[in-house]
Amino acid sequence: MHAACMPDPFDLNNPAAFARWSEARLAGYPRRLEDLVVEIGDPYRLTTAEYEAMADRIRRANMVIYAGPPGVERDVVMALGQRFGLRRLDRNWLADSDGLTPLSVAADGTRSGYIPYTDRAISWHTDGYYNAPDRQIRGLLLHCAQPAAAGGSNGLLDPELAYILLRNLNPDYVRALMAPDALTIPAGTQAGGSPRPARSGPVFSIDPQTGALHMRYTARQRNAVWKAEGPVQEARACLESLLQDESSSCVLRGTLQPGMGLISNNVLHDRTAFIDSAERPRLLFRGRYYDRIALA
Repeated sequence: MHAACMPDPFDLNNPAAFARWSEARLAGYPRRLEDLVVEIGDPYRLTTAEYEAMADRIRRANMVIYAGPPGVERDVVMALGQRFGLRRLDRNWLADSDGLTPLSVAADGTRSGYIPYTDRAISWHTDGYYNAPDRQIRGLLLHCAQPAAAGGSNGLLDPELAYILLRNLNPDYVRALMAPDALTIPAGTQAGGSPRPARSGPVFSIDPQTGALHMRYTARQRNAVWKAEGPVQEARACLESLLQDESSSCVLRGTLQPGMGLISNNVLHDRTAFIDSAERPRLLFRGRYYDRIALA
């Protein structure tokens, strides 16, 4: 985020402001997943030092990974979310009554038809890319109760880093992805067969309230329609290439362990396929929020 009184680094007509901002972001960005991790004792009562350490990671990377005691489950998500200003949960139709969603393999039922509830890999995305413009997911919290027996790691990338990498290659890529019809999610159905209209919108946009960058993205080949215009297609291909670059030091990858969790401004993430244990199946709790993180 940037102060309202400062030159706007996201203004494509102000390359000097972008250069100063991007240099600072790249210099401060963590290059190892371990650099995102903050150990905490009591997730319900963070110490001042713990909070400040977590806030430092969020300022530098739009995300932090906390490592708390194992055995504490979904109420941690609620407590930590509120501590960081995440209150307006997206109570989507696959969530539980409290607004949180348990992510585990569903053998049958409605959830079984959707890839997050399988053991398959999930491609790069930000959450809620199919939501209406006034229900964009700006905050995301994942809490691990039980990892898989093998696999199930996540790749993480701050959307601001993706923006910087693209703009450094070609500012026209960013301009194309800011088009209001750059990415369309076709109409579909949801709970009980109720219709969901097509959703068109930009990939990159600026939050009018905070001036912060917001990203709406999915690497899915199906159920995602990109604008056919050449610049959008070129920008899409370049972004996919950046995300698939296994040698990039900007992409952080690891596996959450019991008691660990991710708090983020809905950063780009993926998930590898995994093998479950019959005795201790993989279980994460997810909170999606309409709020961005608010730091004290």
